[in-house]
Amino acid sequence: HEQGLKAKADGQLRPGRVTLSDKWFTCILISNLHRWKNYWIRGVLSLAMISGFFLIIYMGPIALILVMSVQIKCFQEIITIGYRVYHSYELPWFRTLSWYFLICVNYFFYGETVADYFGALVQREEPLQFLARYHRFISFALYLAGFCMFVLSLVKKHYRLQFYMFAWTHVTLLIVVTQSHLVIQNLFEGMIWFIVPISIVICNDIMAYLFGFFFGRTPLIKLSPKKTWEGFIGGFFATVVFGFILAYLLSQFQYFVCPVGFNSESNSFTVECEPSDIFVMQEYTLPTVLQNTLRWKTVNLYPFAIHSIFLSSFGSLIGPFGGFFASGFKRAFKIKDFANTIPGHGGIMDRFDCQYLMATFTHVYIASFVRGPNPSKVLQQLLLLQPEQQLGIFHTLQSHLRDKGMLPPAAVQAE
Repeated sequence: HEQGLKAKADGQLRPGRVTLSDKWFTCILISNLHRWKNYWIRGVLSLAMISGFFLIIYMGPIALILVMSVQIKCFQEIITIGYRVYHSYELPWFRTLSWYFLICVNYFFYGETVADYFGALVQREEPLQFLARYHRFISFALYLAGFCMFVLSLVKKHYRLQFYMFAWTHVTLLIVVTQSHLVIQNLFEGMIWFIVPISIVICNDIMAYLFGFFFGRTPLIKLSPKKTWEGFIGGFFATVVFGFILAYLLSQFQYFVCPVGFNSESNSFTVECEPSDIFVMQEYTLPTVLQNTLRWKTVNLYPFAIHSIFLSSFGSLIGPFGGFFASGFKRAFKIKDFANTIPGHGGIMDRFDCQYLMATFTHVYIASFVRGPNPSKVLQQLLLLQPEQQLGIFHTLQSHLRDKGMLPPAAVQAE
């Protein structure tokens, strides 16, 4: 290539003659054009997806519909891969049973959610009362019907392949449906628990790419040859800062911090409440080292901003392993992407491989370190009791509050 460049510069090449240098120039030009075309497509669609994300935030709790749509598409992409890889075209009922099991599992999870968060609506409608009362039995009966259909569909020459695909379907349900249900649980805790984790993963993906693009030299993992330690570390620090700032900003708005509720009178979602302690400004005393450095003794912060540091750390250090897992899966089955739904990005699952892992951690984190007793759920359970039972609980609670000194003694009340 260098000799060809020198010969061209010296005028030693005859006009019209195609040289190795010319071929190199052509290949490099085509390669660069193709690369910039991909960058352009990815960039435009990334902006479109980010805009869509802001639209979802504006729409509020209706994001439940989006979660359901993403879940169904991810399930379809993974099931289709198994269908093609194992050449299971002749298997009886495979695709039908896969979608049937998806319906059964969704019926179970979403039924639990309706019973937990929409108790007032359930109590108002007679058919819903029956479904809520026997929900788990109905769910189990539906699953048993699918299980029996699978056993009846077994064919002698396809036994092993059929059990492969049965396991494939159930692992897909575990990965996709169960974790998408946790996304919904997080959403009901407040929009902030839905927005911040998703934004953290998106930020880490972008920042790791930028740091890797400009500074990347050291390969990180063989499953993803383009990932570098520089991108991994740079993405971590950038994501922690981003998560802290975003958490600080969103904690100021009731719309984001209030748990999603259901108003039975207007039949609509509500996001009104008295913000919990983690969304109320607190004063913290800085460690002595920081006091000497910053010349500050105290700092005012929302506790949730501190929680965001742990969320960002997980999203930056452990979250990418969801992507590595997906890369290993695709390499195992010799595919580039889960699908071609989004040009330049692949399938929906290619964009949500880290999000599901992040959603699971967020749910566990809320349950372990944040969530306390929920008065609205307790009240819903009380409303399901018989009047005599409710009266008994009332008297018990009244006596307890008197013992605590929060109510005057009975004699004083009588006077």
